[in-house]
Amino acid sequence: MKIAEIKAAIFAGKYDNIFNTLYPDNLDAAKERYVTACESFSEYFGDENDVRIFSAPGRTEVGGNHTDHQHGRVLAGSVNLDVIAIVSKNDDNVVRIESKGYKVDPVDLNCLEANEAEYGKTSALIRGCCAFFKKAGHNIGGFNAFTTSDVLGGSGLSSSAAYEVLLCNILNCIFNDGKATDRVEIAKISQKAEREYFGKPCGLLDQMASSQGGFTAIDFNDPNTPVVEHIDFDLAAHGYTLCVIDTHGDHADLTRDYADITVECREISRYFGKDFLREVDTKSFYASIAQLRERFGDRAVLRAIHFFNEDARAEEQKIALKQDNFEHFLDLVNESGDSSYKYLQNVYSTSNVKAQGLCLALALTDMFLNGDGACRVHGGGFAGTIQCYIPTDRLADYKEMINGVFGEGSCCVLNIRPVGGCEIIPED
Repeated sequence: MKIAEIKAAIFAGKYDNIFNTLYPDNLDAAKERYVTACESFSEYFGDENDVRIFSAPGRTEVGGNHTDHQHGRVLAGSVNLDVIAIVSKNDDNVVRIESKGYKVDPVDLNCLEANEAEYGKTSALIRGCCAFFKKAGHNIGGFNAFTTSDVLGGSGLSSSAAYEVLLCNILNCIFNDGKATDRVEIAKISQKAEREYFGKPCGLLDQMASSQGGFTAIDFNDPNTPVVEHIDFDLAAHGYTLCVIDTHGDHADLTRDYADITVECREISRYFGKDFLREVDTKSFYASIAQLRERFGDRAVLRAIHFFNEDARAEEQKIALKQDNFEHFLDLVNESGDSSYKYLQNVYSTSNVKAQGLCLALALTDMFLNGDGACRVHGGGFAGTIQCYIPTDRLADYKEMINGVFGEGSCCVLNIRPVGGCEIIPED
């Protein structure tokens, strides 16, 4: 389809069904967003034939704070905030992506080697996804695209994972007729691109949640073959709204804080001759605490305690959702937040103890809820966002309170999106 034909199909309502699934509260805004993206594509690349549309969602971590990198269990949900792309093939084996708000270097697919000088750049993600797609035996090729994203950067909603999943869906659908790979392999390729080309040692949670869609329980005991389970659950039916609160904390110089968690977990696991805490016998761990704290310090022991409890709690949260026991689920969310605060200790950086926006947001939310709802640190922690479940009939008052402290727009309302990364196809 040409750009003009896509725009006409949008105005004619031929995308309404899929848009209502992806953006249930914002159909008109969704139409406007896609039309604007189509127009931007035309400005850069002209009104080309065979133009196609793709979307990949951000994700929210529901349970399992810092468990995935220890091969633990997690619970996540894809959200209604996403990155979208208007795409067409080209014949010169180069990926050219123009994006709203920033410049992306073209990527020549004749060179697919990782380059440390490219670490941290979007071009590294493009090159990495294409490289691993090709290594897996799938077709790749050049394409032109315009992308735009409303996944909040630095919010723990995983904008980079959404971008990687988007790229893999483009490669799968345009060059392989959508048959080259499944959602699990797309997540694995995305993770490899981020780890080996972008230079970020991430777990697989973010990419898997973006690829799968909906509430997803994942067991990473064997990360090569993670056990993935989709869970049907309607949060709105219980009268609660899911939000993340952006405290606008400074993410600079937090690399050491994040790295220390995996380093200290590894110290504990290797004491027992294991590579990951998931492999450590808990009885042996608790019987050895005196020796562990003397050798590695108290914080490492506390972080291991968090992992063992949080790993089991993620499984319990999954069961609570499957049994529609939402009250128990909320109790578990609060327990998770308490554990992250006291044991994992990722609510502020010890390098800047005066900046404790996450702690303040949690305190204010606790007082507002007064036992009716739940809140916890969201994602990596140290700065960024908290996650909360607010009674829907009190949401307006909560937003007014929290925005008054952290700034207008700090409270972002989320919907769980039932569909992961995908091509968006109009009805006939």
